[in-house]
Amino acid sequence: MSTLEPEGIDILHVSKRYGAGDSALVVLDDVTLHVRPGEFVSVLGASGCGKSTLLRLIAGLDAGYSGAIMMGGERVRDTSLERGIVFQDHRLFPWLTAAQNILAALRNAPLSARQKDQAVAEHIALVGLNGFEHAYPHQLSGGMAQRVAIARGLVNRPRVLLLDEPFGALDALTRGRLQNELLRIWERERITMILVTHDVDEAIYLGDRVVTMAPRPGRIRRIVEVGLPRPRERADPRFARLRNEILAEFSEATTLAGSETASNPAIPPEPWRMAW
Repeated sequence: MSTLEPEGIDILHVSKRYGAGDSALVVLDDVTLHVRPGEFVSVLGASGCGKSTLLRLIAGLDAGYSGAIMMGGERVRDTSLERGIVFQDHRLFPWLTAAQNILAALRNAPLSARQKDQAVAEHIALVGLNGFEHAYPHQLSGGMAQRVAIARGLVNRPRVLLLDEPFGALDALTRGRLQNELLRIWERERITMILVTHDVDEAIYLGDRVVTMAPRPGRIRRIVEVGLPRPRERADPRFARLRNEILAEFSEATTLAGSETASNPAIPPEPWRMAW
């Protein structure tokens, strides 16, 4: 079990741009969001809406933005062991075993060698990989490698876990299994989780709230309280109704963008890539 209380995140009027002057590319525009301690928030949007950029800012991987991101009353200025992150590609070191990849995340942790080994063993068990401790990444399936990545993101006992489309490269069956695995871990560890995805079903299935983002520049379009009991069933009429509402909203945005593009050829069409 996590020894630390979960922590909330306050995102306050965050804007992010690349370049300067008239040629600047505005990626995020005045994004404000409060993530409650222990909450599971899904950030949903099409490719290019700035959702992964927002996650990188929360992680402290990029400090060049305006506004503020606050955690525990302090501004996020750099990476921290209190914020774990899992990417779409597992990014495991191919020359290290599963256990060694998890152990690498503990390099700067104030623990003894014995405590580190114990933490690795606990997290191997947490993600259901007992027996694969000594397997190298090329010997693991995509889903198993992603489990190692999740264990690596959790091993420092973070208060917040950030997930950047962690199941996007997996087949549908494996993705469904790992979604359930992630929920099991969240329910056990009770840390704050922020998931970035372009999959509407995934966002609703996992999230307490779904934050939908509009692109160019990236901004929050709507925040939806899911409010469905867990475990959730995708065949539940309430689930289907919520999915259809969100999809209809995106379809409307695509139609409006298409009309704007037709009247102004300089504006490229929206790259909606919704998976469900």
